[in-house]
Amino acid sequence: MRTATITRNTSETQITVSLNLDGTGKARFDTGIPFLEHMLDQIARHGLIDLDIVCKGDLHIDDHHSVEDIGITLGQALKAALGDKIGIRRYGHSYVPLDEALSRVVLDLSGRAGLEYHIDFTRATIGKFDVDLFSEFFHGLVNHAMITLHIDNLRGKNAHHQAETVFKAFGRALRMAVEYDERMAGKMPSTKGTLTA
Repeated sequence: MRTATITRNTSETQITVSLNLDGTGKARFDTGIPFLEHMLDQIARHGLIDLDIVCKGDLHIDDHHSVEDIGITLGQALKAALGDKIGIRRYGHSYVPLDEALSRVVLDLSGRAGLEYHIDFTRATIGKFDVDLFSEFFHGLVNHAMITLHIDNLRGKNAHHQAETVFKAFGRALRMAVEYDERMAGKMPSTKGTLTA
């Protein structure tokens, strides 16, 4: 099974992320940031990825360091679990609606970091969570997983719905991309011969 556990310790955060790409969507979180945990649960559930994340961060300052560093560590774990990427689909995409909101996520497990992030949130906070931090999360993830990721919230009036459709769509797109393709068995899904450099 494709699994990884990554621990990352800095003066701002101490984080351990364990994931199983061939899981069933089980999730456990201990981060001190409830709304982020709700979003991470969408990745696990809709991506069928088992995900365990523990973070002790400087939340007395704000959530910024914890959210960004969780993205970084999750990206490192994703990269490690994917290995050489032989036989996978490589590309994934998903549209997800939630009431009035609709988001599209398209990704490529390319070995190149790139993020196009287009969400015009209708308010600055969801509960106590600063929506600007979602950009920091995805930048950290992309830069350390070495993936190309396009996120577009196509419509939405409720910021909670906007965020939830993005994370659900990301989970489903990731599930598609990491799946093994029977027709690609033993083959690298790239004319370059590698997706790791």
